[in-house]
Amino acid sequence: MSSERAQIDETVPHSARVWNYWLGGKDNFQSDREVGDQFAGLYPDIEAVARSSRAFLTRAVTFLVAEQGIRQLLDIGTGLPTVDNTHQVAQAAAPEARIVYVDNDPMVLAYARALLTGTPQGVTEYIDADLRDPGTILELAGRSTLDLSQPVGLILMNILGHVPSVEEAGSIVRRLLAGLPSGSYLVTADGTNVIDGPAFEEAIAVWNANAPLSYHLRSPGELATYLTGLEVVEPGLVPCSRWRPAPDASHEDLREVDEFGAVARKP
Repeated sequence: MSSERAQIDETVPHSARVWNYWLGGKDNFQSDREVGDQFAGLYPDIEAVARSSRAFLTRAVTFLVAEQGIRQLLDIGTGLPTVDNTHQVAQAAAPEARIVYVDNDPMVLAYARALLTGTPQGVTEYIDADLRDPGTILELAGRSTLDLSQPVGLILMNILGHVPSVEEAGSIVRRLLAGLPSGSYLVTADGTNVIDGPAFEEAIAVWNANAPLSYHLRSPGELATYLTGLEVVEPGLVPCSRWRPAPDASHEDLREVDEFGAVARKP
């Protein structure tokens, strides 16, 4: 862990650590908190976006595992462990579920290996790979943990926005799905600019000026291109708070924010 942490530059903010900060986590540095606070000053809804995104992930994973019988999940762009992580949600519904997390940040790698432990019946694995290399991701995920002849839930949460070109992002999605069998699912969500666009755009500009990995807001129409050829689960591509909310969801839980998500099945 020490050699991995040696690679971490604490003076440069990182999206996984800033996101951890917005979710109330402790695994972040002063540089992350400073840009996180500056971002929130311009766009106060960012913490609501983070909470809505995490709640959507919880509901989507529960849907896949508890309702659709998916027992394998490939979560790319893991981020730092906080609460209701993918393996915890999945293995609460099916203890035998097998989860592979993918990231390429040394701090995430160190913390994931230490903290992302699952049930004895299932498997929780972390692999160090880059989103832009789908072939390596599929090879490593299928080497010991996932059976790629059986359906897999592919999770791409708040990571495709880091790919500058929406066409390239779409190509990555298609290449990943091409390696998964019929009956697999895609869970995806990213920031949009349709509810409070100007404020979010201004805050994103601050982020892009301070962080080495830029982020690009996408319109719902652009996000929908990731779903081409898939069977989109109702209610479709919607603000994350509106995707199958709990019956007892509060007014605040249901408030629309600039992050749209969807779940879709590979036919």
